[in-house]
Amino acid sequence: MTPTSASAKASTRRSASATSSPSSPPWPAAVVPEDPLEQLPRGAVVAVAMSGGVDSSLVAARVADSGLQAFAITLELWPGDREMGARNCCSTDAVHDARAVATDLGLAHHVWNLEPEFDDRVIREFEDEYAAGRTPNPCVRCNERVKFGLLLDRARAAGATHIATGHYARVGRRGRRFSLHRARDSRRDQSYVLHRLSQAQLARAVFPLGAVAGKGDVRAEAEARGLATAGKAESQDLCIAGDSLRRELARRLAGRFQPGPLLDATGRLVGEHAGLPFYTVGQRSGVAVAPGRPDAAPLYVLELRPSDNGIVVGSRELLAKRSLEAADCSWTDRAPAAGMPCAAQMRAHGAELACRVAYADVRGELHLELIDPAEQIAPGQSVVLYRDGEVLGGGLIRAAA
Repeated sequence: MTPTSASAKASTRRSASATSSPSSPPWPAAVVPEDPLEQLPRGAVVAVAMSGGVDSSLVAARVADSGLQAFAITLELWPGDREMGARNCCSTDAVHDARAVATDLGLAHHVWNLEPEFDDRVIREFEDEYAAGRTPNPCVRCNERVKFGLLLDRARAAGATHIATGHYARVGRRGRRFSLHRARDSRRDQSYVLHRLSQAQLARAVFPLGAVAGKGDVRAEAEARGLATAGKAESQDLCIAGDSLRRELARRLAGRFQPGPLLDATGRLVGEHAGLPFYTVGQRSGVAVAPGRPDAAPLYVLELRPSDNGIVVGSRELLAKRSLEAADCSWTDRAPAAGMPCAAQMRAHGAELACRVAYADVRGELHLELIDPAEQIAPGQSVVLYRDGEVLGGGLIRAAA
């Protein structure tokens, strides 16, 4: 199913609460099960996506205990995976650990190499976004196009009806429609990077850890079950994180990115930058200026300009924005109405900010009005809207004012 598009102009207030919506949603509350495995129909076949970490290992154990038919899958997505250490989810060590746990649980384990597809569906856009002076978030695209796209399709072709992962999020239902919600453990919530999942994808997604109160509970249960991965360090959020990615991007982008002018808000040259991909809006570290600059106040990145390979820097107060525009929006169920109060999140582990939908339409645009000024709104990042912990959807930030 193709997600509905929308456009809206938003303004966000820093909110102490993750559920700071002043009025009730214009539709009935969704029913969110405590244990999603208990809600699966008899005869369901579950493909468990295993990264070799403690989270997906516990998911595999719970699926095995459920009595449902199941098998396990580990993906190879990036050529550098095999040279990474055990903390990365697709390394050689991780594949070995996933296979060991699956074998102990009596689950058939498969390793599927999707490197070409991952490169085509995630990495190339990653490069193009950098080239356009934006700060991309590949995890969002990977979940949409690979883990709950290609992987789900292949798992279904292999006989699975559902796919279970170690993501911290929850799926609910409102009549015949599915909804996506924050995990109970707000510190580990991953609904932000899952916000583009369609109704068809949510119908097949199972997140058994969504109701877990904390990581300590996961480790305690894994230890009680005797899982070999119970004591492993946490894996990187970004599967392709690490030196191998940086080296490969440096090779691919050689010649596309060069040092360029560092300008203040008036257009005055104040220094030189090392290349657009090394900076993002709001960044302070790494912003070097010419010696003898009279104003010693710290400088922050305000804008990346690929048109002239320039970066605009200025004082922190110039980062504050009261509205933003997003494009390529995807809505979990329906587009929010103009005037709807909600909360926005603009980084994978960022705080919620109170906002109001100014405009949303089916062409994929979103305008938000921020209740209080917000900093570090980086074009290319996703803005995700929430209402009482439920994901409404989101899109790619294009501009802020």
